[in-house]
Amino acid sequence: MNQSEFEKLVEQGIEQIPLEFRQKLDNVAIFVSPYPSMEQQRKINLRAGWTLFGLYEGVPLTKRGSGYAMAMPDRITVFQGPIQNATQGDPERMREIVKNTVWHEIAHHFGMNEDEVREAEKKRGVGY
Repeated sequence: MNQSEFEKLVEQGIEQIPLEFRQKLDNVAIFVSPYPSMEQQRKINLRAGWTLFGLYEGVPLTKRGSGYAMAMPDRITVFQGPIQNATQGDPERMREIVKNTVWHEIAHHFGMNEDEVREAEKKRGVGY
């Protein structure tokens, strides 16, 4: 799948987020990248053999105070290579993982930590 097709999957994943949450996204940009950069891997201490489908970098809404102004947008990156590798290119499986990855990273934007996101995913029946 080329990057343009993958970006469409990401757009579809965003569209599947309930409108009430999409309307509350504040100062966040969503990108597609082939793989996490070395800097991103170091930042989260990504261990050898681990797979990273997406990454939220920024200040969650719950941590923004009155001094939060004129800030660069938060960044959500969805990584095409790891998702494509994990699904062996199966388009439907890719669509599902992209949707869940977008949801996961947006949950971080709203202030959920990793444990809270994982618990919410279990309730939604999401398994990787």
